[in-house]
Amino acid sequence: MIQENLIKVGMADLNVAHKTGVLKTTGLGSCVGVTLYDAKVKVAGMAHIMLPSSDIAREGKFNIAKYADSALPELIRLMQALGAEIRRMEAKMAGGAQMFSFVTQSDSMRIGPRNVESCKEVLHRYSIPIKAEDTGANYGRTIEFDCQTGILVVRSVQHGVKEL
Repeated sequence: MIQENLIKVGMADLNVAHKTGVLKTTGLGSCVGVTLYDAKVKVAGMAHIMLPSSDIAREGKFNIAKYADSALPELIRLMQALGAEIRRMEAKMAGGAQMFSFVTQSDSMRIGPRNVESCKEVLHRYSIPIKAEDTGANYGRTIEFDCQTGILVVRSVQHGVKEL
């Protein structure tokens, strides 16, 4: 993808683009990268979500972008400020891998799958359809979302490049 107008989204971060720009995040292991897009006004957003629920937040200064249940509503709000409408938004997502195998599959060790489930629950609550996803498995990903085209490019060492 063209690297001009690159908008980096860090871990536990989110950002938006309007009309131009490529949103990019790296290091999606158990984290989930969620993109939202309103094609009519060419407003895109991306969140790099680390954990499923802010109920477990213990940090002094709360990071809204770290958790699925707080990051996605904030991303929607920022996109609406640029003219996007929820009824036109579509989602794509990648990540949520189970990076390590454990002898016991306790729920606390299923961070990747729980992140995916939590993101889907929030999107369902807003009636935002998920148009494509590349989630699960046991490998990391880097994603780039083009605000012009609405194409999500997923890169991984093991599986090459996919366009969603």
